[in-house]
Amino acid sequence: MNTRLQFTTDDGIQLHYKAWQPENATRALILLHRGHEHADRWDTAIPRLTIPETAIYAWEARGHGQSPGKRGHATGFMTYVRDLETFYHHLREHHSLDPARTVLVAHSVGAVVGAAWVHDYAPPLAGVVLAAPAFEVNLIVPGALASIRMLEKIRPGSTIKSYVRGSWLTRDPEQAAIYDADTTISKDISARILIDLFDTSRRVVEDAAVMDRPLLLFSAGDDKVVKPAPLKRFFDAYGCDRKEHIFLADARHGLFHDLCRDEVTDAIRKFCTACFSQAPTARRLEADLSHPATNAEYASLCKPLPALSPKAVSFAIQRLSLGTLGRLSEGIRIGHATGFDSGESLDHVYANWARGSLVLGKWIDRGYLDAIGWRGIRQRRECIRAALRHALARVRDAGLPPRIMDIAGGAGRYLLDALSDPEYGAELSVLCRDWSASALDAGRAAAKRENLADRITHERGDAFDTASLAAVDPKPSVAVVSGLYELFPDNALLDRSLAGLFQALPPGGWLVYTCQPWHPQVEMIARVLTNRDGKPWIMRRRPQGEMDALAEAAGFAKEWQWTDDFGIFTVALARKPA
Repeated sequence: MNTRLQFTTDDGIQLHYKAWQPENATRALILLHRGHEHADRWDTAIPRLTIPETAIYAWEARGHGQSPGKRGHATGFMTYVRDLETFYHHLREHHSLDPARTVLVAHSVGAVVGAAWVHDYAPPLAGVVLAAPAFEVNLIVPGALASIRMLEKIRPGSTIKSYVRGSWLTRDPEQAAIYDADTTISKDISARILIDLFDTSRRVVEDAAVMDRPLLLFSAGDDKVVKPAPLKRFFDAYGCDRKEHIFLADARHGLFHDLCRDEVTDAIRKFCTACFSQAPTARRLEADLSHPATNAEYASLCKPLPALSPKAVSFAIQRLSLGTLGRLSEGIRIGHATGFDSGESLDHVYANWARGSLVLGKWIDRGYLDAIGWRGIRQRRECIRAALRHALARVRDAGLPPRIMDIAGGAGRYLLDALSDPEYGAELSVLCRDWSASALDAGRAAAKRENLADRITHERGDAFDTASLAAVDPKPSVAVVSGLYELFPDNALLDRSLAGLFQALPPGGWLVYTCQPWHPQVEMIARVLTNRDGKPWIMRRRPQGEMDALAEAAGFAKEWQWTDDFGIFTVALARKPA
C-alpha cells in the first residue's frame, strides 16, 4: 500500500512524493526517477525493491508528474538538488528518517541530481545506488550542446524536445508501449536545465574522489541515451573503497523496466542489506581530518610550473595583464593593494558596481566582477542571509539573546544586512572581529553611513585563538565564520577556532560556517592572484564532508545547508546541543 504525499520546497512549491511505509520500518530507500518521468513509474519495481523493515520514498521532481511547474523546467539544475536537500529534511522531520540507515537509489538524470547532492551536501547516508547516470547525454547531432548554449543566450527559457522513445529504453515491447502511451511523461526539457546537467555532471565526475559513501553503479551496454566514458571515470575516481560497478552488456537505459530488471533490483536489495547490516561508513578522513585528494591538489599548486610550459606562459601573461592594463579596474586595483581575498576586495565584489579609470577601466571591472568565483561569492552572501534568518528565528523561539559574533567579518556587509532585517534586526546586536585594521575601519565607516554604528562593535581579534574566542563577553547566540576557513589548509587551525566557538556559544546556540568544496578556477587563482599577505593565493579545497566532520568533532550538530548555483560555496548551519 502506498500513499501520495507532499512536501514544501524552500521557495514554497508543494512537490509530490509516494511513500511505502511498513509499520516497523527502521530503514529507508529514497528513489529518484529519471528525467521526463514521475513517481508512479516506480510502482512496478517496488515489489522487487521491498526489503523487510524498510520504508520507500519516491519523489516527484518539480515540473514532472503531478508536481507543479512548467514541464521539464526549473530556474537551474541546482534547484533540483536543493529540492532534494529539502525533501531529505522533510523525511527526517516527518518520517523519522535515519540517514545512517538510508540508501539513495537514483536513475539517469535523477542519478546526476543524487550524485550532485551527495557531493555538495555530504549527507551521511548508508549508501548510494546510481543507475545509468546521465553524466553525458548522447545528443546525437555533432555540436548540439554548443547550439543549445547559443539558443539559451538568444532565447532564454527555451524548451528542447527529447528524442527518446520507449524502444530506446527497454527491450521489453510491452514496457516500451507503456512508456510511449504514458501521457504523464513529458518530452520537454529546458535548454537551461540541459546545459546545467552537462556542467554539473562534469564537475561531479572530475571531483568524485572526495565522495565517500558506499556506491553501487549500474551501466548498460546498449545505452543509446547516455555515453559510457564519464561513468567509468566517475567510478574509477570515486573515493570510497566500498564500491561496485555492474555492467549489463545487453541492457538499455531504462534498467528498471528492461528485461534485466530482476537482476538490477536483486543487486540493489543485496547492496542495501549489506549497507544496513554493516557499521555506518565513517567520513573518509585522515589523521588530521584532511582529504588526500585535495591535499595532493594543494601540494601541486604550491610547486612552480616549468618556466616554458604552456600553462606557465599563459599565467604569466595573465599576471602581466592584471598588473598593467588591469589596474584601470577598481576591483583589480583593490586586489593588488590589499589582497584579492581581503575584506576590502570582497566589499567591492558584494557592491557589484563596476568602477575604474576611463570607460575601459569600467569595462574591465565589469568582466572582473562577472567572474564565476565572484558570482558565487555574491550568492554566498544571500545564503548567509538565509542562514542568519534561520538561526535568529530559532534563537527567538528558544528565548536566547539576539546577539551575533563574526570572528573574521572584514567590512561586515552581510552583518549590516542582518541589522537592517525588518523582522529580526531591531533588537539585534553584533560583534564584528577581524585581524585586519583596515577592514575594520571600512566596516565602521559603512556602519556609520547606514546609521547602525551604535548596534555593531568592530574589534581586532584572532580567529584562531581558542581562549580569546571563548572569553568573548557578552556571549553570542549565533557565531559566524564566513570565507575564513577556506583560506587556510591546516585543519589544526580550524580545530582551535571551532573549539573556541563551541565554548563561546551557550547551549542551543548556532554556528554559521562556509566551505568551498570546489572551484573551477583554483589553479588560475593560485598562479595569478595574491592574498592579503602579498603571496600567491593558494587554496586547499575542503570537501563538505571534511568541513562538517571538523564541526562535528568540535561538538556541533549540522542542521541545514545552502549551496550556490555553481557548487562552489556552501553555507552550513550547526547547533550546539542544548
